[in-house]
Amino acid sequence: MTATIKLYTNHGCPWAHRAHIALAELKLPFEEEIIDLSVPRTAEYLDVNPRGLVPSLSYNGQIITESAIVAQFLADAYPSHLIPNGGTPEAALARARIYFFVDTFFSKANGHYHKALFAKTEGEAEEASGEFVKQLEKEVEPLLSDAAPFFGGSKTLTQAEVLTGPFVLRLLSLPKNGVGPESLIKDLPTRTPNFYKWTTAVIEHPSVNGIWNEEKVVAGTKARLAKLKA
Repeated sequence: MTATIKLYTNHGCPWAHRAHIALAELKLPFEEEIIDLSVPRTAEYLDVNPRGLVPSLSYNGQIITESAIVAQFLADAYPSHLIPNGGTPEAALARARIYFFVDTFFSKANGHYHKALFAKTEGEAEEASGEFVKQLEKEVEPLLSDAAPFFGGSKTLTQAEVLTGPFVLRLLSLPKNGVGPESLIKDLPTRTPNFYKWTTAVIEHPSVNGIWNEEKVVAGTKARLAKLKA
């Protein structure tokens, strides 16, 4: 029996983007409803998700929220190349490595990237940028030594790319479009060659860039930054 899947989403939200990558890789048909994040949520959507966040996934009428949980649910419900099934030490180890990588990317590096984007002064931005590249080099780069081209030597996307892909797209796109210091990305090919090679493969994958609208995201981020500075 085919499941009825509905995704409540916003194409500009990197967290919701995770669900799109998972659904694309699993080739699951779904209906989508775009939630406008620029206005207060409707009563109808708050009935779906009282937190008002995206994504929310309706699976045969059951609601699942929070992006990592949605992605994990889909990977568990439809075993695939994204992540090994549990049940053996080897599968458990592979899963642990994927989640350690994702945790490292967000806890050690990504926060400094955002500090650079939202810094109040050029000096603060450059300091955060330097720390971002330093943490990529120290913490993330070694974890991609066997990427081929995707995490853990995989030829196909894994859950590592599902959970980080939307942020990698923005990481490489925003600085080259005048959002944040150029120093965020200019030394990546030389200082973090594993990471740079991996990111290049990730952003070129159709499941990752399928809903990506660079022009719209850049414009929206610039407007948000201008509003904060005003």
